[in-house]
Amino acid sequence: MPELPEVEITLRGLAAHLTGQAIAKVVIRHARLRWPIPKNLPKLLHGKTIRALRRRAKYLLVEFDHGTLILHLGMSGSLCLLPAGTPAEKHDHFDLVLGNGMLMRLRDPRRFGAVLWHSGDVNAHPLLAALGPEPLQPEFDAAYLYRTTRNKTAAIKLVIMDNRVVVGVGNIYANEALFRAGIRPQLAAGKLSRERCARLVEAIRATLTEAIRHGGSTLRNFVGSDGKPGYFQQHYRVYGRAGEPCRACGTPIKQLRQGQRSSFYCPKCQR
Repeated sequence: MPELPEVEITLRGLAAHLTGQAIAKVVIRHARLRWPIPKNLPKLLHGKTIRALRRRAKYLLVEFDHGTLILHLGMSGSLCLLPAGTPAEKHDHFDLVLGNGMLMRLRDPRRFGAVLWHSGDVNAHPLLAALGPEPLQPEFDAAYLYRTTRNKTAAIKLVIMDNRVVVGVGNIYANEALFRAGIRPQLAAGKLSRERCARLVEAIRATLTEAIRHGGSTLRNFVGSDGKPGYFQQHYRVYGRAGEPCRACGTPIKQLRQGQRSSFYCPKCQR
């Protein structure tokens, strides 16, 4: 599933090409995604100009003067830039055709993505209103994490994957960040000291920043807006490496199940 780094990479690839462009046409081929694509979207957007693109958690926000297009890649989606008139393939569900002769196309084989419209303050939209802070922004710091984890008995991995606590730390990046911080994924969140909270915040930031630098993770079918895959999976320290030697100490990596997800950790380096 595309996570924060993959969405950030998509944003950076699209922003320069979409910002300031007028919408020549909206094409809806298959409206039944996770939620139905609004039927009136072609009328709402025809001739309107894209003012800005930004990301909130794993949502890509395309801003117009009269509202915001909310895009989500779901489990298998990708957005790409193509010349207008490029023939659609089986899983190509939605196009924004631009006035400059290009189009932005949503490809989503599993149809868990979303194309929604919100005409008011987009931060008040039900999908965005309860989200926690962005992990790469100053609001997410050691003091915040320490305060938020007090008296929590849930495992720290599950806590940092909770979008109400901090957004965008998916399963892969939670595993990798906890290894960097030297913290076992099953440790109760409330047992973290201020010092360990500071280490974990820095580890989350470093992990996500490195993932963005390497183009994100391509485990199945993620590609950026230029059609290129990510390569961060070549740098995993623990994720998917059960039984293999720890890159730091040589101890075999262990695996366990937490919240229906696999967790990977080094029993020597993480405590």
